[in-house]
Amino acid sequence: MRGLLQDDAATADAYLAWWQLAGVDSAIGESPVNWLRPVAARPVTMTAAVVEKPQTLESFLAWLAHDPAQPERRWAGTPIAPTGPAQATLMVVTDLPDPADMSEGRLLADRAGLLFDAMLRAIGLDRDAIHLASLFTARPPGGMVEASDLAHAADRMRTHVALAQPRRLLLLGDRTIRALMPTDGASPANSLRQFNHDGGIVPAIATFHPRLLLTQPAAKAECWRTLQSLIEETRP
Repeated sequence: MRGLLQDDAATADAYLAWWQLAGVDSAIGESPVNWLRPVAARPVTMTAAVVEKPQTLESFLAWLAHDPAQPERRWAGTPIAPTGPAQATLMVVTDLPDPADMSEGRLLADRAGLLFDAMLRAIGLDRDAIHLASLFTARPPGGMVEASDLAHAADRMRTHVALAQPRRLLLLGDRTIRALMPTDGASPANSLRQFNHDGGIVPAIATFHPRLLLTQPAAKAECWRTLQSLIEETRP
């Protein structure tokens, strides 16, 4: 008998719970209720604040180094900050640090760095005279980046270029070119073009990354032809 009573009580509780879920929480009410009325939509509140971009190169570099929302915060290794002065004769942008770069704590280190320094000397410059940066300040696992991160880095770099205010821009490597200055087929990728950034435009040119030139020496001739167009342009 006790078991039957317990079953009846459980059934009654379930029955009452069903009506409560349906919105009926009392036997009678003082006013009629239209139970078939549509539920009013709740107003959507915007909780995410619009992130304001840095307005100076100094504040940009600080934001780049410390903002927890940057994709590099998810990766191991100490980020490599951009180097060089503002309003430089030339700003050079690469894609991301190589393993040797992460070990030495500077961009374009080891053999690729030696070749890069030779490329600069060929156009009458050295590292002290240029502003050097990378799309990503650290290296993701396997060197692979997600499309959303690449889009973020490209937008971030357009702000960087606007604040650094270089006279000319040199892009290194296919990934950098595709992210920042994809060719539309109307002009060769290695021709002098206009790069759009947050503050306007700057003449830009693209060429092979030194890491590729180390494995494909035949590409050095084309790289040299590209750099020749910068020789007169980059002289003060």
